[in-house]
Amino acid sequence: MKEGAKLIYTTRMPVRWGDMDAYGHVNNTVYFRYFEQTRCEWIEQMGFPVSPKETAGPVIINASCTFFAPVNYPADLVIKMYAGEPGRSSVMTWYELFVEGQDKLYAEGAAKTVWMDNATGKSVPLPEAIRALFDSIAG
Repeated sequence: MKEGAKLIYTTRMPVRWGDMDAYGHVNNTVYFRYFEQTRCEWIEQMGFPVSPKETAGPVIINASCTFFAPVNYPADLVIKMYAGEPGRSSVMTWYELFVEGQDKLYAEGAAKTVWMDNATGKSVPLPEAIRALFDSIAG
């Protein structure tokens, strides 16, 4: 986790049987889906529908995940989302994944989100409502 990152959202979700792989634990690719769902919930909670019908919206330009321990079915996850200082059109986000009821960190991830004009494919400034959130948590 980057120093100065601020907790901005926490969500819970169940591990589904279909999330498992042949080794009997959550497949590595599914963690990116958990982080994606967390990010989409947060963006929509901020009042920005995640839809190609919108004139502008968030896209991910890079993502990473470090796996510390396997997650097994059944489990309920707690995913914490953090953010850093926003740039003109982007914000860096980080994620921590826990199994509910445990303090153990199972995985952590990161993703850089850029606000994009859906018609041109070019970056545009972050919406003021999102920038204001970061102003309110700075310090």
